[in-house]
Amino acid sequence: MVVCYVYIGLMIAVSSKLYDFLHVSRKVSRKLLHVMIGNLPFIIPFFTSNIYPTLVAAPFILVTFLASPYSPLKFASEKMKGLVGITEEGHHLGLVFYAVSYTILAFFFASKPYVMAAGILPMAYGDAFASIIGEKYGQTKFRLLANKSVEGSVAMFLFSFSSYALSLAFFSTLYSISFFDKILSAVVVAMVATVVEGISPLGFDNLTVPLFSVLTLVLLGWDA
Repeated sequence: MVVCYVYIGLMIAVSSKLYDFLHVSRKVSRKLLHVMIGNLPFIIPFFTSNIYPTLVAAPFILVTFLASPYSPLKFASEKMKGLVGITEEGHHLGLVFYAVSYTILAFFFASKPYVMAAGILPMAYGDAFASIIGEKYGQTKFRLLANKSVEGSVAMFLFSFSSYALSLAFFSTLYSISFFDKILSAVVVAMVATVVEGISPLGFDNLTVPLFSVLTLVLLGWDA
């Protein structure tokens, strides 16, 4: 748990300073934070109790909320200027939803991190690269509840699939699951994550993508 707290704190600190030292945009800094925090499911198999991943994630619901403009404690947001600076433009609860998703999935699926990863990795890698690539190369726009692009959605699918497929290869070495038997599930999860991200309003995809992605695996029988 200490290692996880230090890692998360370090990633927040690094992400918040990228603009100052390397002039990296706030958006890229935020997406880097998403990606790096998204790697935590790979640590879960090494905890000695299933409650510990939840205890790691849950406090950050409060931390990210206090760092948002909605915080009732303004001095708290002043103390966390680095985290405030990389919150979602247009929806300052994006990081809060990220922490909520993590906590819910950790509570229910810490014993099956390969299921939890189906929600976390599309949110971390898929959504991050969909946003960056969509903004830079997105020419074919569409709008349902938020402005999206076909190019961004393609990136969402590719990075969701590849990140989750790689995680299955990793988890198959630790659990009695077959990478080749489950690879089709990675395709289905990536498709669902892409559709959900495409129809989710700004910021809310940090909640909808992980929950619907894991629900997909539950419906496929992976919660057994």
